[in-house]
Amino acid sequence: MNTVDPMQPPVEQDLFSEMEPVLVQADGGLRFVNLLVDRLLFMGFIYLLGFLLGMFAPGSVDWLADINPIVDFLLTSVLFSLYIGFQETLLNGITIGKFLTGTRAVNADGTPISAQTAFARGFSRAVPFEAFSALGTPCLPWHDSWTNTYVIKEKESRLGNN
Repeated sequence: MNTVDPMQPPVEQDLFSEMEPVLVQADGGLRFVNLLVDRLLFMGFIYLLGFLLGMFAPGSVDWLADINPIVDFLLTSVLFSLYIGFQETLLNGITIGKFLTGTRAVNADGTPISAQTAFARGFSRAVPFEAFSALGTPCLPWHDSWTNTYVIKEKESRLGNN
């Protein structure tokens, strides 16, 4: 039988503690799988695009054969940034790689990222050697720290009052 001691003050329960987000960051291994899957799918997308352009507009991609390696890097970086930005915008912080690993990009407070933040994350990846910034523990690459975002494990995190 539970009795309340009248001499003890009542125990207060914090009603808002269940509403606070709990963000469990994805580790470097999951982040690497995300990168690998997204890069491979991006390469497949670019090859498909090149094939379709060559098929329906012969000669339209001939200029790519003699492209400068620096221009090639810049063009590829911009296209990858757009590719990732569109996915994170349309899928609410998820890319195909993140979908496969059960992760999602969110703002530091646990709210969904905006389109502006998604594209800023994408274009931050174009900075040379940016991928090496993910090697630390905890894994916080520049595209996360510059945009004040995290990649979280969805099943282990609680966003808002879920």
